[in-house]
Amino acid sequence: MAMEMAYPHAMTLSPAGVVVSFPSRVTELLLSSDLWVGALIRRAEIGGANAVVVRKGDARAGTVILKAYDTSTRTARLFSEAFGAEGERLWIQPVTSEFESELDAYIQKQIGYDSDLWVVEIEDRQGRHFLTETVQGERNGEERPVRPT
Repeated sequence: MAMEMAYPHAMTLSPAGVVVSFPSRVTELLLSSDLWVGALIRRAEIGGANAVVVRKGDARAGTVILKAYDTSTRTARLFSEAFGAEGERLWIQPVTSEFESELDAYIQKQIGYDSDLWVVEIEDRQGRHFLTETVQGERNGEERPVRPT
């Protein structure tokens, strides 16, 4: 049975200029962050990738940033949690760069804003992120590498 909780509706822009809205209603309970992160790491390991928690945040409600590193091309992508207009969890790429140091600088900036933040890194030969939720810019769950322009 799903519980429905009301939240004030708000919209904001991500650093990448993407409109991100906070849900006006949440119709399903979300997993605690520590459980969700554990499942992500397990999916990555089953898929043959290496995954580690770089920074532990709040066990119950910490936001997660994921860095997916492609060991074959030596490129990395960042993914951050967001909520769609209907309250569904989705993932966005808040910043893209060909320099990993710029991605790390973004992560450090976010840690300054949110002390409850989780940071997870996945290293994979194919650069997969192993997210099961919607990722902005991908179709039908297929990973589509986003290369810097």
